[in-house]
Amino acid sequence: MEFKKGETIKLEGGKAAKIVSKLGEGGQGIVYSVKIDGKDYALKWYTFRFKDKKEFRKNLQVNIANGAPDCKFLWPLYLTEERNGSFGYVMNLRPGNFSDFSDILNNKVRFASTDALITSALNIVNAFRTLHRKGLSYQDLNDGNFFIDVKTGDVLVCDNDNVTPDGMKNAGNIGGKPGYMAPEIVCGKAHPNSLTDCHSLAVILFKLFCRHDPLMGKAYVDSVCITEKREWELYGKKPVFIFDPQDDSNRPVVGIHPNPIKLWPRYPKFLQEAFIKSFCDGMKDPNKRLPENEWQKLLIRFRGTFVKCPHCSSEICLALVPHGSSLKFECGSSYSYPFALEDGKHKTPLFPGAKLYSCLTSKDSDDYSTVTGEVIMNKNNPSLWGIKNLSDKEWAFATQSGEMKEIPNGSVVPIANDLEIHFDGITAKITK
Repeated sequence: MEFKKGETIKLEGGKAAKIVSKLGEGGQGIVYSVKIDGKDYALKWYTFRFKDKKEFRKNLQVNIANGAPDCKFLWPLYLTEERNGSFGYVMNLRPGNFSDFSDILNNKVRFASTDALITSALNIVNAFRTLHRKGLSYQDLNDGNFFIDVKTGDVLVCDNDNVTPDGMKNAGNIGGKPGYMAPEIVCGKAHPNSLTDCHSLAVILFKLFCRHDPLMGKAYVDSVCITEKREWELYGKKPVFIFDPQDDSNRPVVGIHPNPIKLWPRYPKFLQEAFIKSFCDGMKDPNKRLPENEWQKLLIRFRGTFVKCPHCSSEICLALVPHGSSLKFECGSSYSYPFALEDGKHKTPLFPGAKLYSCLTSKDSDDYSTVTGEVIMNKNNPSLWGIKNLSDKEWAFATQSGEMKEIPNGSVVPIANDLEIHFDGITAKITK
């Protein structure tokens, strides 16, 4: 059944939602724009056949009562009363500055910068790290679950109605979307859980960076007709990563798969190795899949390899440049290989405009979005660079005479080889 504009639907708790317009529909139901107490929301009304409607509804009620695990989730807020054997739930509307992930994959929408791309990956990873830390699993992770602001990299996760305590089969009997499901689900050997989420997450990240399915190569093309049996073989029985270093039988095909052929070489070896581990070792052993905190460390490291030209804003990934080489930008400007800040865990290039984040300057912090420092250039002498303290903590560094000098908020520490900086519980050294 479909609702008409102006119709009202009662909600649990006594409120009512008034239908404004139809926003779209999918395999599970129809999404409407509605008003509740004068405010705008989205309503998802189920049109599919429930395997266990009572249990499905109960799981939603529990999730609503517990609240969203993170502000990045468009979490269920209200359940409707039943009507004609079905029901729905209300969530916040997607803001207008967010794009469908599928539009990004199809190149209809492009990221404003590499930083926005990496930030979106970090936000996706961190959202699911938070979810799993709370003992929940998503169970149906795919490209339809994300809205992304391509200017900032901010992310919203939608369709959270299958989120279930880890280890428990979801009441909607959802296994996942083809191409995103872990091999053990495809083969019917396991139900969705946090480890199968980790496989789906790796697929999402690979598609984000390479705009392609990690298992769709020559073997897929040679199949001509993709039957259910052939899909079971390609994604379940014998999946082969398109860049498997030990098996080249499923490489991307020139003229058919341009995106991975063009994009894969642009990424540093440590990121390539993460995908190789995920789609080679992780295919055979779920426990070898990268957990979210490992992805987070890799992405923070990746973000720290980019240097921007102060004149034309073109970028160079230092991980792809031999150490000590000069950097040549698109505008013709040339610079020597920059200093770096090293603390044993991270290595961050220091170049005008480079930013430090809380995870780099505060012990035990995994906050990758709060800026705590920035590399600036001396206005009177452009050859002199320094790190400006933008945090609420006081830093310190040792002068050549051994005297400790404090660096309060707003002050600048000079960039010089072998200089040690004492941040909030972290000591780092500037190296050349």
